[in-house]
Amino acid sequence: MTAVRRLGAPGLVAAAVVVLLAIAVAAPSLLAPADPLAVAPADGFQPPSGAHLFGTDESGRDLLSRVVHGAAASAGIGLAATALGVGIGIVLGFASGLGPRLLDAALARIIEVLYALPTLVMALLFVAVMGPGTTSSVLAIGLATAPGYARIVRARVRSVALGDYVAYARHEGAGPVTVFRRHVLPNTLWPLAAMITLGIGQAIVWVSALSFLGLGTPPPSPEWGSLLNAGRVYIQTAWWITVFPGLAIVATATALTVLGRRLSR
Repeated sequence: MTAVRRLGAPGLVAAAVVVLLAIAVAAPSLLAPADPLAVAPADGFQPPSGAHLFGTDESGRDLLSRVVHGAAASAGIGLAATALGVGIGIVLGFASGLGPRLLDAALARIIEVLYALPTLVMALLFVAVMGPGTTSSVLAIGLATAPGYARIVRARVRSVALGDYVAYARHEGAGPVTVFRRHVLPNTLWPLAAMITLGIGQAIVWVSALSFLGLGTPPPSPEWGSLLNAGRVYIQTAWWITVFPGLAIVATATALTVLGRRLSR
């Protein structure tokens, strides 16, 4: 009950959205049993109705099914990219925070320079080098977000390493490995939980942005950015093709942001 009260109404709504997202990723057929790739040209451009709650697209495919099944692609790429960025950030952050002064100075300068560049711009540069596609999106966003996580880990490591309880453990005879395993590592990584939640929401937005630009997952995959890209041509005559995937992106990113901020408190 205490955790529920701390989340508050916005946090509970955000948690409910995240649960729906998890169901859409793990078992999309429970929410939308129709085939997201089934083409029915005669049913194209049908507005939202009882038969098709989100309407149909230009090929007559059920848009609700495509949005629900697209959650696995968008969230999956976002999770993979965040995991890659966090992993690289942890390695660089610990190497900089606990390494020799010369290594720290070199890595810190590199991290600060890369962190100063907008993440989406860096992702676009990586995609330009590696080429478009799902794998490129994961690598591009993961590499682009790594400097931000490395910067956070480095600052946290240095703060923890100078803490009184670390000094006390060393005074009591604990070795470097014991101090790192019992004190530095858990007290550095645990605060990252909230940042990772925020990062997943941001990564999903960037994944969708790359797909919208034609640099991410190619059609006919129902990835949310690809749906936006396909629907923009019909925005004046078939608004639902663009609006519902856009709402899915906004709702997911907002829910993860709210949940991450609540966790950080």
